[in-house]
Amino acid sequence: MRNRAVVVALVVAAAIAMSAPQAAHAAGVIEGFTIGEVLDESWGWFIVVGLGAVFAIVITMETKIEERYLGVSQTSEWFNTAGRVIKTGLTAAAIVSAWTWAATLLQSSTVAYQYGISGPFWYAAGASIQVLLFGILAIELKRKAPNAHTFLEIIRARYGEASHRVFLVFALMTNMIVTAMLLLGGAAVVNGLTGMDISLAAFLIPIGVMIYTLVGGLKATFVADYMHTIIIFIVILTFVATVYFISPVTGGIDGMFEKLSAAAALNPVEGNAAGAYLTMASLGGLIFGIINIVGNFGTVFVDQAYWQRAIAAQPQSTVKGFLLGGACWFAIPFTLATTMGLTAVALEVDLTPEQVQLGLTVPAAASVLMGEVGAVLVLTMLFMAVTSAGSAELIAVSSLITYDVYRTYRNPDATGKQLLKVSRYTIVGFGIGMGGLAVILLAMGLSLGFVYLAMGVLIGSAVIPIALTITWKRTDKTAATAGAIIGLVVALITWTGVASTYGEVSLATLGDNYSMLFGNIAGILTGGAIAGFGSLIKKTSFDWAEMKERIKLVDISAKEVAQLEADEETLHKAFRFSLKGGGLMTLILIIGWPMPLFFADYVFDVGFYSLWVGISVVWVSAATFFIVGLPIIEARHGIAKVARGHKASVPEGEG
Repeated sequence: MRNRAVVVALVVAAAIAMSAPQAAHAAGVIEGFTIGEVLDESWGWFIVVGLGAVFAIVITMETKIEERYLGVSQTSEWFNTAGRVIKTGLTAAAIVSAWTWAATLLQSSTVAYQYGISGPFWYAAGASIQVLLFGILAIELKRKAPNAHTFLEIIRARYGEASHRVFLVFALMTNMIVTAMLLLGGAAVVNGLTGMDISLAAFLIPIGVMIYTLVGGLKATFVADYMHTIIIFIVILTFVATVYFISPVTGGIDGMFEKLSAAAALNPVEGNAAGAYLTMASLGGLIFGIINIVGNFGTVFVDQAYWQRAIAAQPQSTVKGFLLGGACWFAIPFTLATTMGLTAVALEVDLTPEQVQLGLTVPAAASVLMGEVGAVLVLTMLFMAVTSAGSAELIAVSSLITYDVYRTYRNPDATGKQLLKVSRYTIVGFGIGMGGLAVILLAMGLSLGFVYLAMGVLIGSAVIPIALTITWKRTDKTAATAGAIIGLVVALITWTGVASTYGEVSLATLGDNYSMLFGNIAGILTGGAIAGFGSLIKKTSFDWAEMKERIKLVDISAKEVAQLEADEETLHKAFRFSLKGGGLMTLILIIGWPMPLFFADYVFDVGFYSLWVGISVVWVSAATFFIVGLPIIEARHGIAKVARGHKASVPEGEG
């Protein structure tokens, strides 16, 4: 499978190389990147509306096939949890897709353009360890709260309604931040490449997602995630093949090395060893890495989308799915930004600071390198990322409103039909509201880069209190709740305080690296310290057995519940595996691999750069093999049933 993917990429890349403006390439002339002048506006409409409609139709048909041949019934439980029977491959693919935001494709290449080769690494490492470590919380959820639909139900079961409301605010704020980043990045690129009105693009992008999520619920988003991720990997492999093996403009690995060395000599990178782009000894890259690590803990641990994937997975697949998903996701920003972000530097693509902050590095590099075809590939890849991650946010908000607002505060005795109706109403409301939110932020002058760096300030304080709630029986409700609130206040004060040292508090000073760095760190450490030390002082204890009694299932039989339960020994083994696997991979990615290179002040020679590129190519090829192949292998029995055309007589809920 991996070989096939590489061959496909090479063939497509060869076609691209031939279709690009050959005269300009032969003469070494690089055209500039001008907003709205790469593609005709019709391309924007085709991608945003046409492709969105195609996926809405395909995923809706797939949902109906499952209902007809596999006996899947759209109850409220199935709609919001996918029957809790998703296997390892589809879990991993869904995690990769949900975690592949617009920022994954755009911001990672922005920091490559700014800091050199350290930027892609710190983006990838700093945002994959959260998924790897979240596997620990995921298996703890299976052990201690197997009936949960949302992580907030666990908080309410332990702490009561006051704390539940506080963390509900953090959860919804997280969903809004993530959604804002998706649409800010997506709309900016559609506008930048086609000239399509940026506000209109922000409104139209969520429509197709809203349709298939409305029909098929969480399982439909998983299937869409799988299809979207395949396309993203194919586009990345195409870029890799073009830059390193085909294009005469870049000159392959040796040509890229020479161009990047020349670029550093002409415009040295401040804070980098020898001003080089090809070094991990980058102060700016390291500061970004710390901000990235802190901020992304919030957007995983406080985002219902990831808890929902843990809830949907089979107990025996949960940890394996998260570890595999985290490892495969690493390849996307690492390889794409190492390839296209540095290509923008090597080809001297001229971008204004505003265009860089909007995330236009990748589309600019692709347009200069491959012409219109490159721009179309970027648009397609970005649309896949925005819509798949957007569907995860849609169903996450739907679950929060359904179970943590409607069933908790409006109708505790709601039937399954009532819950399903609320879920679908919420999807429509939030789907329409997503575009409105993006337009408001655009009017405020906020960019993808600013929101990405600020997210840890706004939600980081809730990370450790939430983690302690599910893992430590001695966590106290007052300490956990106070930690989240006070941590947010301290983060905001620190953020604005550091910004004010530059003479004024403005978007420019708030967006400064040091303002963001200290604000992010203050939030997560304050929240954790108050929750941890406060709980030690209080000396409370919680009986985990009460979770099953306090969180009730709806629309599910006793037999189905029994089928979902795993024995304690199996779950405990999975927990130990998650600690060892997630912990070891985290230490390698943030200490063992980068720090020796940072302190050595080592500047890559052509041999080491070739090795680095080789690692990225092998990693993304292996990730493609696992993400594409494993779900098909695991779903082979269901595929065979559909192929035989026999209608299902009873619900089976196959994952």
